[in-house]
Amino acid sequence: MAKKKMPLKPYLKWAGGKRQLLPEIRRYLPANLHKCTYYEPFVGAGAVLFDVQPPKALINDANADLILTYRVIRDHVEALISALQVHKNRNTEAYYYEVRAQDRNPAEYGRLGAVERAARLIFLNKTCYNGLYRVNAQGLFNVPYGRYKNPAICEEPVLRAVHQYLSDYQISIVHGDFEEAVQTCSSGSFVYFDPPYHSPDKSNFTGYQAGGFNEAEQLRLRDTFTRLTRRRVLCLLSNADTPFIRDIYQDKRFEIVSVAAKRSINAVGAGRGTVPEVLIKNWR
Repeated sequence: MAKKKMPLKPYLKWAGGKRQLLPEIRRYLPANLHKCTYYEPFVGAGAVLFDVQPPKALINDANADLILTYRVIRDHVEALISALQVHKNRNTEAYYYEVRAQDRNPAEYGRLGAVERAARLIFLNKTCYNGLYRVNAQGLFNVPYGRYKNPAICEEPVLRAVHQYLSDYQISIVHGDFEEAVQTCSSGSFVYFDPPYHSPDKSNFTGYQAGGFNEAEQLRLRDTFTRLTRRRVLCLLSNADTPFIRDIYQDKRFEIVSVAAKRSINAVGAGRGTVPEVLIKNWR
């Protein structure tokens, strides 16, 4: 007998998060999704994962510290809550910059345990300016303090609910390249791709990881999407609605659907508000 879905929501704020687009995304999910092994190679804050709650899934991200938070919530949620309470009680602008600076000292950062590193990322995410996760070319978190009156640093019910889901179901949590993450897909799999979005405007935010996600990476993702299509793996992909993206997915096997998304997190004000996006699916 299938377990009843529990109310879940992301435990992080994340640029490009899909919470407000979930009604549109649900319309284009396969009808037999819960019989599929679910793959999400760019899991981010996990809005779609937590909405769908597949019983068997593999989630991946190139951000090692992000993936660490998923593992810590699954394995050490009570210790994480205790660590976050310490951050919550000490939250000031000076303390924020002290915590942010830890990764500038490799020796100091290397001494942090898994729980401490996960709590650090969640604390910085909940207190940084505009909830923006961004790193510089050296991979160092560089977002300024947000000056919120009462940031939700430690949402205990949310963390415990996510812990319950990750513990009760067959959820593999891996860190690596998106192409490697989908190597074990078969015709009984479903893949949801939510990569860093294409932007011809270089001022727009794409700094989830050092090195970024340029057009060559977008083409490599397209090639992966095409290979999975040949293997009869069902795939759905989100991206910006740009001429480049529409051009590289011009394949008669693909359907491109226009959607409008409201964005409140961006490095520049022009990138906020309602923006055009696409959903690309490889079945009709």
